[in-house]
Amino acid sequence: MTVNPDKKLTKISLRFKDIDPETARVKQYELGKELGVWRIFLNGYAKSGFVVFDEELLSKDELLKALEEFGPEVTAVERLTVDELIERSMSWNNVMKVAKA
Repeated sequence: MTVNPDKKLTKISLRFKDIDPETARVKQYELGKELGVWRIFLNGYAKSGFVVFDEELLSKDELLKALEEFGPEVTAVERLTVDELIERSMSWNNVMKVAKA
């Protein structure tokens, strides 16, 4: 399957009212299996997280409904391309940016 590198994705950053580390791991695993989810990180200790997803396959409302038991609050919304997601995911790239600064 070929993916268009210019395909638009949505990243939402979240803060949770009520989440613990164990349920965060379980929910992260469950949502990570969803076809529309590209990246997910739920931190039960810091009560925060983010999800990068394809709104053509999974709506923001559906995603928030799946997280509603934790009292999610959207703190930021960002649009990015697949290319940008891949570039940001490369740890060596992040290290090089810090080294150049």
